[in-house]
Amino acid sequence: MNRNLKFIIASVYSLCLCALIFVLFSYLDFKDLTSYSYLRNSGNILINFKNDNIILFTLVFFLASILWVFLLGFGTPVAILSGFIFGPLLGTAISVSAFTCGAGLLYVVAKYYFKDLVAKYLPKRIEKYKNLFNKNEFFYFMIFRISGGAGIPFAIQNILPVIFNMKLKNYLPSTFLGLVPIIFIINSLGSGIEQLLKNNETFNYISILTEKNIYLPLIGFFIIIIISYLIKKKYFKDN
Repeated sequence: MNRNLKFIIASVYSLCLCALIFVLFSYLDFKDLTSYSYLRNSGNILINFKNDNIILFTLVFFLASILWVFLLGFGTPVAILSGFIFGPLLGTAISVSAFTCGAGLLYVVAKYYFKDLVAKYLPKRIEKYKNLFNKNEFFYFMIFRISGGAGIPFAIQNILPVIFNMKLKNYLPSTFLGLVPIIFIINSLGSGIEQLLKNNETFNYISILTEKNIYLPLIGFFIIIIISYLIKKKYFKDN
């Protein structure tokens, strides 16, 4: 590919990423995230706005989530927010679909425009997965997603298949199915936080310990961690 075109695409991508970071730091005071009253009031505003503009809000959230993943954003904060706003079932459907689309777009751009760069800078330990994925790329990449990417950050998971030239028709469904279990757990946690804020005027640890919408997702999360560890031991050790 022409180097000038690569440079233009990389520059546009970098500008979008910088713009997103600027917006986050300009309009979000991270100290407020430790304030119970701020979280409660902000949560009520979001829920009320969503209820009054359900179609528009859902569409904007969906597109923003796609952009977030495409710009190498972390999945967990968006999944928690999705569960907080939409509940565990609808939130999971929206966030998993958006994550799959965003990851797919990122993969296509990386594969066709930055394949050599990706192969050069991906950790060397990833090379050992290449032959494994080539045996059955759909199955093993789905298992890889379910296992939490074998400890690899979400953004790198999304571009990793570039090194073994995975087909997009396998990439998308394996990503979707592989993300469902953990995203459902995280969305359930987000929904539990929303219920906690709605039902309690003040913060206390007892309310957290006795709120089943909080402790059940956490138990589920630890179960997923154990399952992920077992999957990693079985499929992704010294292959």
